[in-house]
Amino acid sequence: RKLGFEENRLTGLRLSAMIHDVGKIQVPAEILNTPRKLTNLEFDLIKLHPTAGRELFKDIEFPWPVADAIHQHHERLDGSGYPEGISGDQIILEARIIAVADVVEAISSHRPYRASLGLQAALDEVRGGRGKLFDPEVVDACLEVFDEGFSFSD
Repeated sequence: RKLGFEENRLTGLRLSAMIHDVGKIQVPAEILNTPRKLTNLEFDLIKLHPTAGRELFKDIEFPWPVADAIHQHHERLDGSGYPEGISGDQIILEARIIAVADVVEAISSHRPYRASLGLQAALDEVRGGRGKLFDPEVVDACLEVFDEGFSFSD
């Protein structure tokens, strides 16, 4: 809402966000749940999940860009992301929003290989990547909703 999305577009964003990591079903659970640092090969397998997710949804006709949002959620403004290394406005806004939310959730949540680093560390990470890795308007909106009291349990 902070970015001016109408309700219909918000519905598409919510759907895309809920299923953005669906491609991980093609990654072995032993890799996803390993309590150690991933090898380069294992990380390369993980990096295939956005493309695998897009493949699952590319032929379904949604009124929103769901498959593209899934495919692009690890892309970064400066082109340093994956799987395509696209940059700036080549990345759809829905994917830029999911990217910020995904980073905040990942850093502030427990992972098999580490404890939660906390919400403040997560917000500091996206703040630090503002304008380089992450869309500045999306980062500002994210910080604003947390300043207003949003929590993942809401």
